[in-house]
Amino acid sequence: MLRFFIFVWLKNDREFMNLPQTQKKPANPDVCLSEAVTLQERLHLIGLLDQGLEPTLTNGLSGLFRDLSEQIDKTVQSSNLKCLNPQNSSNGFHRIEINSESNETLGWMNMLYFNKTIPCYYLIYVEVAPFFRKKGLGSRIIDRFKQFLNDKSALGILDNIIPKEDPTFSLYRRSGWQPLDDYMAAPLLLQYERYLIYVPPGLRRRVLKDVLPKIFYHLSRKRAILDMRDNESMVQQTLQEFRDLYQVLQTRSQVRTDHGKIDMESRFFFTRFVIKLIAFRRLIGDLIGYTGGESIEQITLAPEIAAWPIQSYIPAEWIRAVPSISGDFKLLAHLPGALLGKPAVFIEALPNYQRPSLKSWLDKKGVDRSPVITIGDLMDLGFDPTRLKEITLKGQTYVFERVQRKQSIEIQQKQRLLDRLKTLMAPQTIQGTRMKINPPLLWISDQGHTYILREKIAAIHWEEALDQVQTQDALKPLNRLIGLDQRIKKTVQSAMSCLSADLTLEEQKEWRHLSWFVSWNRSSNQPALVLDDSEPYFESVFVA
Repeated sequence: MLRFFIFVWLKNDREFMNLPQTQKKPANPDVCLSEAVTLQERLHLIGLLDQGLEPTLTNGLSGLFRDLSEQIDKTVQSSNLKCLNPQNSSNGFHRIEINSESNETLGWMNMLYFNKTIPCYYLIYVEVAPFFRKKGLGSRIIDRFKQFLNDKSALGILDNIIPKEDPTFSLYRRSGWQPLDDYMAAPLLLQYERYLIYVPPGLRRRVLKDVLPKIFYHLSRKRAILDMRDNESMVQQTLQEFRDLYQVLQTRSQVRTDHGKIDMESRFFFTRFVIKLIAFRRLIGDLIGYTGGESIEQITLAPEIAAWPIQSYIPAEWIRAVPSISGDFKLLAHLPGALLGKPAVFIEALPNYQRPSLKSWLDKKGVDRSPVITIGDLMDLGFDPTRLKEITLKGQTYVFERVQRKQSIEIQQKQRLLDRLKTLMAPQTIQGTRMKINPPLLWISDQGHTYILREKIAAIHWEEALDQVQTQDALKPLNRLIGLDQRIKKTVQSAMSCLSADLTLEEQKEWRHLSWFVSWNRSSNQPALVLDDSEPYFESVFVA
């Protein structure tokens, strides 16, 4: 379901963006980023840091966390609820908000009204800003919605997309919501299994089994339009939050020179900001039903900021931590001594991995393989080229991937799944294509990041392969001739279907964390295909 996709993204990858609206303050040139004054400014900046860094920070950034819990609790205690009619909301939905004393939005719920025999309100979603979760705000919004339905004598409907293992899964049931099948005369279709309804006292004498099929038929017809409108609302809101965050960064930052060097703190925060922004740009492209009207091109960087060199990793002087290494200890013996001494410093100085899209960009710029990448370059590229680094050990090339701590935990959790997939892949091919895995070999944690070492394989990510065959002039004729883009999709989808059939439900939960690659000749930037009498197919498909 699209709503589940958005919910997961909101909960995980967009956590820094669902923050209260920032109250603008006059610029103070004597205050640096880490000395932000208001709670909202502090939360904006903390959202750009990796989770779990607080105990290890040694520089002024640690001040961002001072008395943070107490201030959040005070904000929650003084918050109040407010209902908005469609004419007062930006998306035409009825809305319940929970706001702070200074009118920053801490949480909200969108709902849609329709009347099919009886008045109904469909709950589209409930969201609470990340730093204010587990404070009871979600329950307060749900209780207010229940009171609203009682006052209106209207039926409440929702699709409970919360996973069963989530602690909040039973939130609605505790508030009096009941499964739809308790009221239906016939068995439910699979698409309605998650639905819950709330029947207010004014409707409890009605025989609902006769009217519910009509209500849900109407809802199913409107669902696509609802999702489109919801997507547009989410994009508009998120872009406004990006604008607010940019304003905070621009207001609080200053260019401080020290022997001609730009302030590293400002570079770091603006780099993180742009990395989040381009990730959201990719999300907009994937949203089903979103056709535009809003885009991140509306957010432009000041020329002087765009010209700053990027700072995408945490400087050593900011953090207090002891490096740790685990994995293949036979391979560990071949690591350079300088890497073992200062892992992050050594790895960040390695050459960038030359993925096809980076090579194409460098060719267009007319520069070599190791230019200084600026913050503006990130906007142009659409990814951070310094995240992947190449190293040669024992005559073989490997790739280091820099990930955040949260990502590192997710990758560790899927290691068992990769081991399981290896046993499933061994005897199988898909229409001639061999299936392989590319597992992590070493884990090196230093300076707040984890660096994961894998073999450099003769393959590229399937989404980049799609981009190459659709945008590169040398590949377009071949794509038109044999439908390369469709073959890429078919190959990956077939591999997924083949392997997922043998997985348990628990293993399938980790499925979304996997990455898929198709065989590719990087030197010629051509797909590695096998030609036979029937039709061409990829040599290999890799999963990592």
